[in-house]
Amino acid sequence: MGEKTRFSDAVLVVVRAIFMELLALAQRDYDLLKASLTGADGNDVDDTSPTYKVLEEGANTLSKEETTRLAQRQMKFIQGLQAALVRIENKTYGICRETGKLIPAERLRAVPHATLSIEAKNSGKR
Repeated sequence: MGEKTRFSDAVLVVVRAIFMELLALAQRDYDLLKASLTGADGNDVDDTSPTYKVLEEGANTLSKEETTRLAQRQMKFIQGLQAALVRIENKTYGICRETGKLIPAERLRAVPHATLSIEAKNSGKR
């Protein structure tokens, strides 16, 4: 029997359900980060004395920069999951876009939205 060229419909249904949960959690985390950036979470220095406010502004700037990076990373993850859901619907999920072969399950467990096998990814770095 030849090598499998795609995951079965049953597997794709299970993966889709897992991804929907991951997407909901990732969106929740992104919304929390966004609320933190906009000050909607109530953690601001407006109600502290002026002395502490000056000291906290530097830390607040660093914290906002880090939160911005985290939010950007979270949005990239969300977009990766959304793209993977499209591939699930198209029944192309888990197929390496370079080799056309199935991406090993170990790789997909590590990077659920991967579009390249390790071999294809490594060959592109040279």
